[in-house]
Amino acid sequence: MPHFVIEHSAGLDRDDAIEQAIGLCHEAGARSGVMNPDDIKVRAASYERFRFAGGIESFIHVTVSLLEGRTDAQKEGLAVLLRDRLSARFGDVDSISIDVRDMNPVAYKKHLRQPG
Repeated sequence: MPHFVIEHSAGLDRDDAIEQAIGLCHEAGARSGVMNPDDIKVRAASYERFRFAGGIESFIHVTVSLLEGRTDAQKEGLAVLLRDRLSARFGDVDSISIDVRDMNPVAYKKHLRQPG
């Protein structure tokens, strides 16, 4: 916990662009001061089929799911940091958006397989 999910247009599956996006998200989360860097999980999903108004042909959307406890200002700071870092690296992408949301700690459950 926390979880960063990067959704992106399939055209970005070139070179190491998405690996860079994963690294940027992890780094921004670590630098944000609102989470333990060792707890950050980042994954990416590519979409070949999508429709946006206005002729948008490429996108990156990052959803950050956090357990409750951060202030609105902390969440906004994280969103702005992510947006700015991704926009600086991916200037050719038509749409970059960030959604930072709280997870309900009562409803969030997980199981980790024990090694061995």
